Amino acid sequence: MSSVKFLLIHPASARARALRGRRRPTDRIFQQSVLPCLYVAAATPPWVHTHIVDEDVESIDFEADVDLVGLSFMTLSAPRAYEVADRFRRERGIPVIMGGFHPTVCPEDALSHADAICVGDAENKMAQIMVDLRAGRLQRIYDGPPPDLADLPLPNRRLLSRWRHAPIDTIQATRGCPYRCTFCSVTAFHNHTYRTRPVEQVVDELRTLRTRVLFVDDNLIVDRDYAMELFAAIAPLKKRWYSQCSTSIADDAELLRRAAASGCRGLFVGFESLSEPNLDAWRKGFNRPRTYARTVKKLHNAGIAVFAGIVFGMDDDTPAVFRRTLEFLDQAELDFAAANVLTPFPGTPLYDEMERAGRIFERDWAKYDFNHVVFHPQHMSAATLQHGAYWVRAQFYDRKPVARRIMRSLGYLDPGTVLHAIVPLNVGFRSRMGRSGTMQTGLEYCPPPADPHDRWSPVSQGVE
Repeated sequence: MSSVKFLLIHPASARARALRGRRRPTDRIFQQSVLPCLYVAAATPPWVHTHIVDEDVESIDFEADVDLVGLSFMTLSAPRAYEVADRFRRERGIPVIMGGFHPTVCPEDALSHADAICVGDAENKMAQIMVDLRAGRLQRIYDGPPPDLADLPLPNRRLLSRWRHAPIDTIQATRGCPYRCTFCSVTAFHNHTYRTRPVEQVVDELRTLRTRVLFVDDNLIVDRDYAMELFAAIAPLKKRWYSQCSTSIADDAELLRRAAASGCRGLFVGFESLSEPNLDAWRKGFNRPRTYARTVKKLHNAGIAVFAGIVFGMDDDTPAVFRRTLEFLDQAELDFAAANVLTPFPGTPLYDEMERAGRIFERDWAKYDFNHVVFHPQHMSAATLQHGAYWVRAQFYDRKPVARRIMRSLGYLDPGTVLHAIVPLNVGFRSRMGRSGTMQTGLEYCPPPADPHDRWSPVSQGVE
């Protein structure tokens, strides 16, 4: 039986490739190992030899001896994925299969550059793909129900160079999210489903990993009973872990206590907006801005760092939103913040709504990266939105706020979390902004003052 040589590539955006040659030690924290590629590789038959290239940290060998090239990518990396695919197909005659978020939601777009695409999760389709390849009958589209997470094989982490990625291992316990937030590509990809992996399998994999672990789940606590069982099972392992979840964790004292006791030391929380009309329009009305500060305080009291997700550009936002949000980030004592430009990703209800209204003016997928404005905002110009977001980042990551944030965090976080997470995230993000030019752009902008009748108040928000 002949073997198959499979080159699986995670393509990088032009911005990531431009920074690759100028990386600093603190940049490693942003280079998370490409776990989906590892799961895909593990799901191939034993006669398939897979080599993974993460273009965020290494270059592609276009002369490699391979039988099939796979590309897994999100929307912002689509132009680079198409460039790579076209080169392998045109110059070498090597077939290409594509998968991931963008090919799933834009299959016709991807098929113009590929021999085949894989829609949705790929693990339960890989065996058939490889059999078809060897028989010379590769299909155009591989689709079907998602795999049972109980059937996931353990990934071979030796396929990646650990020293090139963050000094933290990644793992996944759940997939998807049942909520229907209109801007979210995750829920669109998973068709609003939420699946859990057997706790004992998660524990078995955790035993093979280093002390610091990142759960790459989109919302780890959706199924409360599952989360409670998981946290109880992993507590004896003495791991220090980070993940992402909704604000509701702060409303459940027992769930929060068990998360902290199991080793949780940091959570990314999608606050998104301080505007209730924005949240209602996004179908994220379960977020309550008036409780945000209390949420942060409860997590801090449990010894958990809070990494905030903020999005600018929804229809209730005016230019005053930038100063108002910066005040919130500072007074609520957030440990890290991603202040992003609203991006209407294809496949989401938000994209469809803006497309129907004729508001999307940019079709260059490389700009669908949370940094560029690709649509006409309601109450400000596109330039104001982009520069305002950069201004918030520049102010939040200026030297003095970063130093103040690091010192403050020592009062409620253990020193290891400060050293391994708070410092490299803040210093590293500031460094990347400086090298990309967004820091200077942000500092040159001066947004209008916040509305004095609608300003975020620490007293009214319940900060004690």
